[in-house]
Amino acid sequence: MATLLYRLGRGSMRRRRLVAAIWLVVLVGLGLAAATLRGPTSSNFTMPGTESQRAQDLLAEQFPAASGATGTIAVKAPAPGQLGTPEGQAVVKELTHQAATLPGVVGAVDPFTVQSLSPDGRYALVQVQFAEGADKVTDAQREAYEKVGAAAEAQGWQVAPGGEVLNTEPEIGSTEAIGVAIAAIVLVITFGSLVAAGMTMLNALIGVGVGMAGLYALSDVVELTSTAPILALMLGLAVGIDYSLFITSRYRQNLLDGLPRDEAVGRAVGTAGSAVLFAGATVVIALAGLAVVNIPFLTVMGLAAAGTVTVAVLVALTLQPALLGFAGRRVLPRKLRTATEEADADTTTEEADADTTTEDRSAFGFRWARLVTRFRLPVILVGLVGLGALALPTPDMRLALPDPGTAPAGSPARVSNDLISEGFGPGFTGRLAVVVAGDDQQATAAAVPQVTALVQRTENVLAVTPPQFSPDGRTALLGVVPKTGPTDPATETLVDDIRGAVGGIQDADVLLTGVTAIGIDVSEKLSDALPVYLLLVVGLSVLLLMLVFRSLLVPVKAALGFLLTVAATFGLTVAVFQQGRLADMVGLDTPGPLISFLPILLIGILFGLAMDYEVFLVSRMREDFVHGDTARQATINGMGHGARVVTAAALIMISVFGGFVFMDDPVIKSMGFALAVGVAIDAFVVRMTIVPAVMSLLGDKAWWLPRWLDRALPNVDVEGEGLRTHLREKESAHA
Repeated sequence: MATLLYRLGRGSMRRRRLVAAIWLVVLVGLGLAAATLRGPTSSNFTMPGTESQRAQDLLAEQFPAASGATGTIAVKAPAPGQLGTPEGQAVVKELTHQAATLPGVVGAVDPFTVQSLSPDGRYALVQVQFAEGADKVTDAQREAYEKVGAAAEAQGWQVAPGGEVLNTEPEIGSTEAIGVAIAAIVLVITFGSLVAAGMTMLNALIGVGVGMAGLYALSDVVELTSTAPILALMLGLAVGIDYSLFITSRYRQNLLDGLPRDEAVGRAVGTAGSAVLFAGATVVIALAGLAVVNIPFLTVMGLAAAGTVTVAVLVALTLQPALLGFAGRRVLPRKLRTATEEADADTTTEEADADTTTEDRSAFGFRWARLVTRFRLPVILVGLVGLGALALPTPDMRLALPDPGTAPAGSPARVSNDLISEGFGPGFTGRLAVVVAGDDQQATAAAVPQVTALVQRTENVLAVTPPQFSPDGRTALLGVVPKTGPTDPATETLVDDIRGAVGGIQDADVLLTGVTAIGIDVSEKLSDALPVYLLLVVGLSVLLLMLVFRSLLVPVKAALGFLLTVAATFGLTVAVFQQGRLADMVGLDTPGPLISFLPILLIGILFGLAMDYEVFLVSRMREDFVHGDTARQATINGMGHGARVVTAAALIMISVFGGFVFMDDPVIKSMGFALAVGVAIDAFVVRMTIVPAVMSLLGDKAWWLPRWLDRALPNVDVEGEGLRTHLREKESAHA
């Protein structure tokens, strides 16, 4: 593989104008396609096979008027009891009429008709039914809905439209640019060259531009969740910068070693590029592996992110060598550039190898490695205890889909939610819906009173609304108001209790649904899939690393380190976003359960990123060990050579992911936080501290592999041992 990539790198550099032109055409073409073919994103997290989703499908088929998006307008009078006056009733009736005549609205329910009034006569709820689902409600219709009640507000009333119809796509704003700016600063400090930093950043931005344009171009035929493009952007930026960084760093070192430019590029792509290809493949496999859990919206998210990572790898292996060809020796700081300015055109590979510059073994990476290996047992113990302490909140983790109660303070959805809770209690913000469907009108009519009585007797039910019947009378819809909020554990228990209570109804299907029930079903299915996916990822990591490092203990150690990273990351995320500790530091005003898909998504992403650092550090350890160094010295060499680059790569990823913490949307905020924290823990605590300590402790045993297994495993040649043999043979043939 290294030899093939070596040829690809040299070819891309020599034909750099053609390569750059091809990528430019691809970027422009996909950009135009995205602009013309871009479709809407979805904010609904459907889960085929669950009871709540079956109920939604049944409503869409037999009761379409009740299957569209719903809205709830919360109304607060200037003073208690004012809703009982003729003037107050006139204000609310006029507001209801305005809502009913909005574009896209089927109808609005008069609160005086259904008695959706607070006991003190100050609060009222106007239920609004839209014809289409939330994802098909246009911006114009949503804007008109948000402006309902302007006349009432002028009279001192408070009107707060809310409901699922307000679910919108999170916007990507200027806050993410902060992370990119920090990443650029890290690149400048790492390289000491504006040319090298700018070229690396340009390469990554072109890659993420191509990936995102391709994603949006496909959005008209593939339904994307609102978070899928943002996840793809996060990963595309982070890995794009990192992969370009690795190749540029190796190219610079090759120049300093006296290699001609084309040879320096070829070897950089053949060695660092091999690691990039492997690391990118692990990320892609982990993300694509989300399809195994058979959850459609999660599969789309994983494949979308995997697509941008794939593009980042392709750009790093082809466009990066071309850009290096344009930059030449300007990627070096000025003081080092003069030393390599005039490389002899006839410099042979053997001469270049012999001219390798002496490594500065007083650098921080070498000093840190010597310290860690000297005190390896205390380091391992402190690391395990520290990560274990961070992981303590993990067992308390609760999962749910986002609800308006955790929306950003001041947003329309949050204002409406708070007003409803204030006037009616938290249960009114997460109402459930019971669908009763019989074979005929008589069967449904007979079942509805039984269902109503059973639900009313269920603990934690506040009220059951009168049934609404479909035009043919075969389907009925009952509203259920819990006493507790949508993400309260008691509400989850209530959902199970209601399903158990109505399970014995004869001659009719009784299904529980609603946004709250859908969220509970999605969370439960994702929780069930988590152990299976974790086992898949851990097993995959052991297999892939066994293939790369030809060892049994190194992959096991890497997998255990990954589990430590995941546990500590979950613990910190739960402590901040669920328990509210230090929530002000991330701009979170209301703690709550974690988004349902965060744990399983985090496992997939962190797996790939953790393997990045494992490969870049441990592959050099293996290389030096194979070439005769002791196990301890090989560990020190691997850390000494890789610490600077891995530190820069980790800081860049942390910066990019951390930029998303400043977004208002709590879902994106939690994803950015978890990924940034996970990378920090894995890179600095696990890979750069615990790993060298464990490798030093294992000694020669770290590289043991049974002979039969060694013969069975193919040689992927990540660090270019076969490439060096190929180059020596080529030089001998020319001699």
